[in-house]
Amino acid sequence: MSRQTLVYLAGLVLLLVAPLLFYPVLVMKVLCFALFACAFNLLLGFTGLLSFGHAAFLGSAAYATGFAMTHWAVTPELGLIFGVAVSATLGAVFGAIAIRRQGIYFAMITLALAQMVFFFYLQAPFTGGEDGLQGVPRGKLFGIVPLAEDWAMYYFVAAVFVFGFWLIRRIIGSPFGQVLKAIRENEARALSLGYEVDRYKLLAFVLSAAIAGLAGSTKTLVLGFATLTDVHWATSGEVVLMTLVGGVGTVVGPVIGALVIVVLQNELADKAGPWVTVIMGTIFVACVLAFRRGIVGEIAARWPGKAGAPKQEHGPGH
Repeated sequence: MSRQTLVYLAGLVLLLVAPLLFYPVLVMKVLCFALFACAFNLLLGFTGLLSFGHAAFLGSAAYATGFAMTHWAVTPELGLIFGVAVSATLGAVFGAIAIRRQGIYFAMITLALAQMVFFFYLQAPFTGGEDGLQGVPRGKLFGIVPLAEDWAMYYFVAAVFVFGFWLIRRIIGSPFGQVLKAIRENEARALSLGYEVDRYKLLAFVLSAAIAGLAGSTKTLVLGFATLTDVHWATSGEVVLMTLVGGVGTVVGPVIGALVIVVLQNELADKAGPWVTVIMGTIFVACVLAFRRGIVGEIAARWPGKAGAPKQEHGPGH
């Protein structure tokens, strides 16, 4: 049995016993943001596209699922599907516009589009404006299993996370994923080999948006609300931070990064108050200066075969 398999099995065991050791709602929040970070890493770490507007997909799916659950009384799985469909559609629109540019221009276009989405939700009557969409019920899974209890909701969230993580792992290891890596390393060479680069980048963008939407929809079910914070530019910045702290271009890195950032925010919220943002910024600077590969990236570079990747995957710009 390979070290990578052992790492995944250990993670699965920890996932199963986590609600017995830690506050279930906090762990569920970590899993939602871990899936969000993994979706973002699919775009940045394996395609080389830096998006500063990924919160638009997280928040749009959150609002869509919340609206479907509160106004249409759909079951949770249908609410998730609706949220993912909305985020994937929005991702297709964003991607069709943004992939025509590269580098900082691509990042700025995604940020501008995301800000348009933010102001739309600020003014839209069904979102509750600054108060947000409150009182979203968890409902009954398939109309049978009630998710009101935290333990039931936890294992549903864990199953969603495992599915999302598995899907991303499959995408990365597929021939499609290999083409994405080729585009990341040298787009001109991939183009010269006959690959329709723009089509691959667009599909990667839509997949990343859809999985980010899955994370947003799940978060709404867990917490029972969707707010403007979900679509704010700061949330887009947080997912960049999570990915960089954990390790860009590694499979497990975004999960570790999300765990570190969410737990730190939770612990510092009462103690540091408004200084949380300053502390997060300091961590970001420290990681960029001292751990350019991130936590998992550094481990993978020093001990190949560990940290969920046989070899260190280089991020864009290496």
